[in-house]
Amino acid sequence: MPEQSTGAMLAAARKSAGLTVTQLSETTRIREAIIHAIERDDFSQCGGDFYVRGHIKAVAKAVGLDPDTVVHLFEQEHGGGPAPVRAAAVFQADRLIKLGERRGPNWTMALGVALAIVMVFGAVRVLGGGTSDEVRTADVHPVPANSPITERPRAKPSHAAGKVIAAKDLVVVKIKAKRSSYVSVRDAKGRKLFSGTLKAGKSSTWRAATKVQLLLEDAGAVSLQVNGKNLGRPGARGETVRRTFGPSAPRPR
Repeated sequence: MPEQSTGAMLAAARKSAGLTVTQLSETTRIREAIIHAIERDDFSQCGGDFYVRGHIKAVAKAVGLDPDTVVHLFEQEHGGGPAPVRAAAVFQADRLIKLGERRGPNWTMALGVALAIVMVFGAVRVLGGGTSDEVRTADVHPVPANSPITERPRAKPSHAAGKVIAAKDLVVVKIKAKRSSYVSVRDAKGRKLFSGTLKAGKSSTWRAATKVQLLLEDAGAVSLQVNGKNLGRPGARGETVRRTFGPSAPRPR
């Protein structure tokens, strides 16, 4: 078997185990964006070498690889060690993933899961990322769920950014997920309003001044409403789409 990088090995093992990135994220409690980056051998989002090793161990265990061997491979690639370990040496033939199989308590595994959870929460704090159900806003307050989008507020402008935001400069974006999908929302200055998975059936609304920038990894899984106008699905199933909207009529760019 040809030699593989750490990320490529983990990606191949995940696919071999029949797991999607979403399923792996739910199992390891590691954000989907970080798992995508790890599989591309981009460890910059992990928050440092300590968290990189923790993420690698958690993912390796979930896809049926030996965690210590995969971490050793990573250290060889990034620390100037000996030649990379071949992928065949990492797989454990006697450890198949069996869904629904009942076993007695495994305290070693329980301790490992607890440690992984602690490391994940630490990484979230370092990266400043939110959970998939969080909605972050910048400069203004969230739109109430029952508030008509077309009624512009006439009072209580925001002073959070050191200036008054006029109603005519406000951009209101609402996203409803038909299926679970990764969503990134930023304001005109590139500040993150939200980054994570919007669960199926959930809808969220963001407001910002001047401009809202969207990144949708599955454009066919969501529908958009911008400044009170329904735009429907912004793309096809599985298509990654970037959109930018201004305060007046929606203006995709």
